Amino acid sequence: MMPRLSLARIVEMNLGFLGLQFSFGLQQANMAPIYGYLGADEASLPLLWLAGPMTGLIVQPLIGALSDRTTSRLGRRTPYVLVGAILCSLCLLAMPYSPTLWVAASLLWILDAANNVTMEPYRAYVGDRLGEDQRPTGFLIQAAFTGLAQTLSYLAPSLLVWWGMNKDAVDANGIPDITRIAFVVGAVLSLSTILWSVLRVPELPLSAEQRAAMQADRVTLGGAVRDVVAAIRDMPPAMRRLGVAMLCQWYAMFAYWQFIAFALARSLHGTSDAASQGFRDAALTVGQIGAFYNAIAFVGALALVPVTRRYGARTVHAACLVASGAAMLTIPGIASEGWLYLPMIGIGLGWASMMGNPYVMLTDTVPPAKFGIYMGIFNMFIVIPMMIESLTVPLFYRPLLGGDARGMLYVAGALMVAGAVATLRVGDRNKRSVAT
Repeated sequence: MMPRLSLARIVEMNLGFLGLQFSFGLQQANMAPIYGYLGADEASLPLLWLAGPMTGLIVQPLIGALSDRTTSRLGRRTPYVLVGAILCSLCLLAMPYSPTLWVAASLLWILDAANNVTMEPYRAYVGDRLGEDQRPTGFLIQAAFTGLAQTLSYLAPSLLVWWGMNKDAVDANGIPDITRIAFVVGAVLSLSTILWSVLRVPELPLSAEQRAAMQADRVTLGGAVRDVVAAIRDMPPAMRRLGVAMLCQWYAMFAYWQFIAFALARSLHGTSDAASQGFRDAALTVGQIGAFYNAIAFVGALALVPVTRRYGARTVHAACLVASGAAMLTIPGIASEGWLYLPMIGIGLGWASMMGNPYVMLTDTVPPAKFGIYMGIFNMFIVIPMMIESLTVPLFYRPLLGGDARGMLYVAGALMVAGAVATLRVGDRNKRSVAT
């Protein structure tokens, strides 16, 4: 019988997601502008973002499989979480000092690899520590921390401006001073919050039987690869069906992050010049509305706990994706900054659900002993759509969309709605109580 944790302890064990997702939020809000400041062409942006999906595709399933079979003194998951957090912090410190485009792209590869080393063992650690009836609460609290962390990360440059810093002060490479300071804050948060979680709520010790079984089956890279292949072969049918919905929603979200700054520069300031003040103002606006939708995600994730308990993860997730898709479809037609906050409500609800409800559906279908490996494989349902987006957008961005970033928001909105339809086809055999 898995020992029950209080709500306070569940919150504490998920605190590390504040730092981890602050890092992701900095990437989402700032990498496209950083690439623009360093001279990137708009059509090439998706290719420059390939680091995340490529490293996720390779790293997360292998790390998940290795962590399932690790018997270190620190536990199964903790060694991977700590190593990833340290590397992540170092890359965040270096990123805004990139002198050239290739340096920034290279650092993003390392940063994403570090985040991926941390992510799935962390999710598996939460699954290990919570009983079946408490896992939905655990994963939705993760989603809440995701919303809070990304609210703060998106808003960080604007906060620095409101506190008196010059928004137009840039270094020799055109990267604003406020961006550099935001990344330093992210480096500190990434490491400190993860340390707090794994030290305050340590992993449960393995039983003698579990330890003996793992030691008899030594941890090797080859063994991890074989485990991944076997797990994919034996993947539950419901998990396979969920992959279609994930394809639509993550293609859409990746496109939104890449092109929202360029779209708003056109609709609000009538410019596509990344060196212009209008573009820098659009980048600040992206941070402010991004903070708002992540604040909505923070509150929404908590509100989704009882709603998911009553209506089931499938139905709630589909409704949230429709809200997000409708919001994306309206953004290109908005020419006033103030009105942009209205569609952010829909995007925030969609983001809250994306970070919680798919994992509720997943953990109902896979064996607990394989949480690490299946969490890693499930991440393939996120990174493969991102890779497809990165490789396909350059093919149609100019021929079909005329090189206008606003067209990508229409594509993203339509795919979100398609993802909602696909979610309803997954099946929702479990409507378990979301107990604390």
